Amino acid sequence: MLFAVLTGCKVSAKDNSSHDTTTSDTAAPAPTPAPPPPTSPTPSPSLLGEAAIASNFDYNSELVPAGGNGAIPPSASPDVVGAFRFICNAGQVLRDDPIVYPGQPGKSHLHQFYGNTGANASSTYNSLRTSGQSTCMSPLNRSAYWMPAMLDGAGNVVRPDFVSIYYKRRPKSDPKCSLSSGDPQAQGNCVNLPNGLKFIFGYDMLTGKSPTGFLWFNCQGPGSVPGKYKTLPEAAKNCPAGAQLGAVIEAPDCWDGKNLDSANHRDHVAYASYGDWGYFKCPSTHPYVIPTFTLGAWFTTDSNVGNWRLSSDEMLPSLPRGTTFHADFWMAWDPTVHQMWEDNCLDKKLNCSAGDLGNGWQMKQFAGFTWNANPRLVAVP
Repeated sequence: MLFAVLTGCKVSAKDNSSHDTTTSDTAAPAPTPAPPPPTSPTPSPSLLGEAAIASNFDYNSELVPAGGNGAIPPSASPDVVGAFRFICNAGQVLRDDPIVYPGQPGKSHLHQFYGNTGANASSTYNSLRTSGQSTCMSPLNRSAYWMPAMLDGAGNVVRPDFVSIYYKRRPKSDPKCSLSSGDPQAQGNCVNLPNGLKFIFGYDMLTGKSPTGFLWFNCQGPGSVPGKYKTLPEAAKNCPAGAQLGAVIEAPDCWDGKNLDSANHRDHVAYASYGDWGYFKCPSTHPYVIPTFTLGAWFTTDSNVGNWRLSSDEMLPSLPRGTTFHADFWMAWDPTVHQMWEDNCLDKKLNCSAGDLGNGWQMKQFAGFTWNANPRLVAVP
């Protein structure tokens, strides 16, 4: 039920000619935040990224036999990629952005975090790896994921019921995963997700350019009309009270192999495309294929769904609500467990779900996990 919505869907860039004119969007714009501090590219020591930092607990304590009996998941064929999926709950809500405003708490628009429960404006790769629990199944994944908070227009943050995250990449043995394989249509050189890699994707709040990557809104559940809607008002019209509205976004799949960050937090990563050459490949400037992921946050709707907006929308009130959708990621997986899902789920092209590592083991789901947000609404801090 949950992962069907995360198959390889695409959506075109936003259309700025269409504007939402509902009266709920006529409020004065929020004050423009202070410009972010200048950021230099962060060189990567190697194709593996930062030096790996082992968990400060026994990683085995967070593993259980897959499916209760150590079963190995089936092949993902005929798909050409292996898949690794897991489910998260909502974490902290902060006006922090550890990538854009490092060390400046309260400088950003309001963000909903997932993953590391200690992620905040002061986070570093070291702090993420050595502290915090996780709302993404287990502290084996202390990575931080965040996006603008969903607001109901009546003074509340709408918390998602759950967040599904789906990593995928071709196996490294696939000829299309090596520029030296002899395959003239190779996508690039496939590598692991680098330790400490961080980036922003989706709408660019700094420049207002067309969003990087693919993003859309969807709906599922009673009375819903599923689709790939570009704005929240479009989705809301097809998502009656009691259904679930999804905000879905795809991360980049290409890397320059040199930097873990860049001045605008985007230029060191990119997206493969068919361009005018007719086959799927990474740009020559970004020849390394990394595991991409799709993040889908799902919110139970109410009778006020027509007024929902993202916190970042309030900075650009002339645009249709939902246009400013974007997300951030900072990689901080346990290195041993990360290697397990790379080696098995991706490189053996398996169809791994619910934190199954493809080797007979599965990550534990944390004890407080729930499929329905409780509370669903919290006051805007």
